[in-house]
Amino acid sequence: KSANPQWREQFDFHYFSDRKDMLDIEVWRKDNKKHEELLGTCQVDITALPTKQTNCLELPLEKHPGSLLMLIAVAPCTGVSISDLCVCPLGDPSERQQISQRYCIKNSFQDIKDIGFLQVKVLKAVDLLAADFAGKSDPFCVLELGNDSLQTHTVYKNLNPEWNKVFTFPIKDIHDVLEVTVFDEDGDKPPDFLGKVAIPLLSV
Repeated sequence: KSANPQWREQFDFHYFSDRKDMLDIEVWRKDNKKHEELLGTCQVDITALPTKQTNCLELPLEKHPGSLLMLIAVAPCTGVSISDLCVCPLGDPSERQQISQRYCIKNSFQDIKDIGFLQVKVLKAVDLLAADFAGKSDPFCVLELGNDSLQTHTVYKNLNPEWNKVFTFPIKDIHDVLEVTVFDEDGDKPPDFLGKVAIPLLSV
């Protein structure tokens, strides 16, 4: 019930040079669970922004009244990686020893924000739901930790996909929950939900 909402939410997007350079933003209005209305869209050209500084942007909504006020910072990505199983980070014993030394008790208070890393190996899924008429699915897996999100590639026409990917996240809050969701890719349509599991970091 506000025409001037304040969200004050921060999201981390892992931007890689081989991805498209436009950040697409949509603003929606929700009356109830069933009715939603698009209030406007805007775009930000990431390549045009100065790096290593916080950019304050007021973005007018296209073809609609109103604007968005955003703070966007483009900075080198640290601690986040996607790799194949055979070349996963932290696999080298000497590297693991360095990490253990970095996070030992005596170094606990050197950097309060540097809590640690979470490494997730997404191997495969078994007996997924068939989302296509042909009795198959095109599954991919999305990993979310806090406001960080990474995903695997899609394995087409397969109910038992093997991804064999390794994801490394920096941990910002030890009370966060790792959410792993499997979707069925459906062309230009929104992906279909195939299943989800939630893992509190404190349970690891």
